[in-house]
Amino acid sequence: MLSSRPDSLTDSFVTPSNTPLNLDQSLEPPRASYLSPTPETAASLRDSYAESPDHISPLVPDNEKHDAIAYGQELRAEPVLRKRSILGRPLFWLIAFAVVTVVVLTVVLPVYFVVIKRHNQSTGGTSAGHGGSGGSNPGTGITTTGGNGSLITTASGTTFTYLNPFGGIWVDNPDDPFNNGAYPNSWTPPLNSSWTWGVDKIYGINLGGLFVLEPFITPALYQKYPGAVDEWTLSTLMAADTASGGLQQLETHYNTFITEQDIAEIAGAGLNWIRLPIPFWAIEKWDFEPFLEKVCWPYILRVIQWARKYGIRVNLDLHTIPGSQNGYNHSGKSGSVNFLNGVMGLANAQRALDYIRIITEFISQPEWVDVIPVFSIVNEALVSTIGTDQIISFYLLAHDMIRNITGYGEGHGPYIAIHDGFLGTAAWADFLQGSDRIILDIHPYFAFDGQSSGQPIATGTGLSAGGIWPQQACSAWGPDMNTSQTAFGITIAGEFSTGYNECGLYLLGVGNTASYGTSCSLFLDSSQWNDTMKAGLYEFTLASMDALQDWFFWTWKIGNSSTTNSVQSPLWSYQLGLQSGWIPTDPRTAVGTCAALGVTGPQFDGVYQAYQTGGPGAGTIVASSVTSYGQYPPTPINGLTSGAIQSLLPTYTSTSAVPTLPPPTFSPSPSPSVSVGNGWFDSGDTGLAPTQVQGCTYPNAWDAVSSSMPTALCPSTSGVIPVTTSLSSSR
Repeated sequence: MLSSRPDSLTDSFVTPSNTPLNLDQSLEPPRASYLSPTPETAASLRDSYAESPDHISPLVPDNEKHDAIAYGQELRAEPVLRKRSILGRPLFWLIAFAVVTVVVLTVVLPVYFVVIKRHNQSTGGTSAGHGGSGGSNPGTGITTTGGNGSLITTASGTTFTYLNPFGGIWVDNPDDPFNNGAYPNSWTPPLNSSWTWGVDKIYGINLGGLFVLEPFITPALYQKYPGAVDEWTLSTLMAADTASGGLQQLETHYNTFITEQDIAEIAGAGLNWIRLPIPFWAIEKWDFEPFLEKVCWPYILRVIQWARKYGIRVNLDLHTIPGSQNGYNHSGKSGSVNFLNGVMGLANAQRALDYIRIITEFISQPEWVDVIPVFSIVNEALVSTIGTDQIISFYLLAHDMIRNITGYGEGHGPYIAIHDGFLGTAAWADFLQGSDRIILDIHPYFAFDGQSSGQPIATGTGLSAGGIWPQQACSAWGPDMNTSQTAFGITIAGEFSTGYNECGLYLLGVGNTASYGTSCSLFLDSSQWNDTMKAGLYEFTLASMDALQDWFFWTWKIGNSSTTNSVQSPLWSYQLGLQSGWIPTDPRTAVGTCAALGVTGPQFDGVYQAYQTGGPGAGTIVASSVTSYGQYPPTPINGLTSGAIQSLLPTYTSTSAVPTLPPPTFSPSPSPSVSVGNGWFDSGDTGLAPTQVQGCTYPNAWDAVSSSMPTALCPSTSGVIPVTTSLSSSR
């Protein structure tokens, strides 16, 4: 029998309860003992580029980790104007008056109307900010703000210059840490203003490899531990290496892989959204899992606070699911699919649903709702294994649970993003009509489609650059995206890249040398690329962006290989592409590329049905969908032996305390009038969380597809109580 997760309640946290929708659910309160920084762990174990001291910050101090990150701020000196003699000349006064007028018109008024006034009108913030200019002293409680060329002082006291040629404004006020007045560029609304789907465009970036470690993004960590192929094996081997700091090495990575300067550079690149993959072990892990639990949560909050500072919206992506939703290394463990599949499929789904619930409760609080408008609830579920009806049944249940927490309609909690499960957009047409704000997320890659990628890309310049690849991107993705905007509703590309082939160190996994053998040598070393090669990649990237319209590039940064001290998957690094010339410095440059290449197709007029954006009808799901998918658990569960009796599948019991996600602590402390929340939006959500039934034996939750079926319930009263969605309760 596998050990069940401990039920220790030694730490004092708010443990509100939730309506479990009759699913047996239960989780324990946060109990991570955070790790102390040491001189040996002060430096990053990876870096795509040589970094200056400005790019390094110390580990989150222990005394600021009580519930979450301490988002400290150093004092910034008030700028002092050099005094000049008056000379008693009328001409001087005329010139001085003109200068003051220009300053008022170009600096003070824009800051007031764009930052302060809009913030005062925001429903997402809790404390009004006050106007200021770059360099104001945060200790006074005055809003510090600035634009292109302003000096940024980080929490560690280091500085860098904010470079943003697109009119973006950052905002930072220690007295009001939830100020949402910033915006990353002139064409993106501030966080405290409405985002209009169909009009405003997502130019986004993923922060892959930061909190969910993938071998090709963080190769040095995997190279240090031969035999590590996923975060499960990496964590196991790392924990045994106490001489190197054990799992504390992961905290060093969280602290240094992405810094505030990265987020500032993202805004300065014309990007306006971040997709932030996070693991479920940010909440907790169970005893039989080797992951580093809870430690990444303060760093997740830190990244979100940086995004807020620079006006960048966040798509929070639950990238890992208990048991694995796809068997890929980025699900936590390579191997089999044990989410909604196999003997432990229902039990793992219970845990997943509760983690979705806990995250929803946190991000639906008023402090976070403006900066996290989208929640991607399951990354890349392998629907060909799980089953279409089965995953839709789960999504309907998750939709109802989320909306029971947030309420229905525009302004009530995040949009819910679901992945297409590699089925393509057409398979999701007319999905759950009448549901409240669901987004379809696709991840189009030529690198993994099984087709030949041998056609050259270094073929010329301008529209003749890129060979077949730019036109292929436009033809393969553009029409589908436009059609899906009408047939489904809001459709985005949560991932894509310049990687048109499968070349990259560990891109296909550790040990799969097809992606980093001799045939791929050119694509592992961008220093060998000539202008024609870069022109082809540039044109392919433009075509991809134009075809996908609302997109998130995968990914911002690739870490160096420890053997070459260089990036060996350069096609996947937006930052490196910006620096080297195959990524556009202004993403708007992509608009019109497909038309210029002669690719035409259906066009979307930018208008969604009212329910799809939280308008009238949102939450009233059509009867046919409720009839087809409203019964949970779904039947059958795939991955069972022939003749298996589904009612005997192992499940958990909802008797454990809920591990609520703690709010951040700030240093210095904000104004007493500022609420940081308690991690739980809906006080009426009072159910407990799933845990193993004492005395029952469970198969391996991560490898149970081939396990024997139980022959009797344990205990006789256990099991998931069926949940039926009714038309009257769906609103």
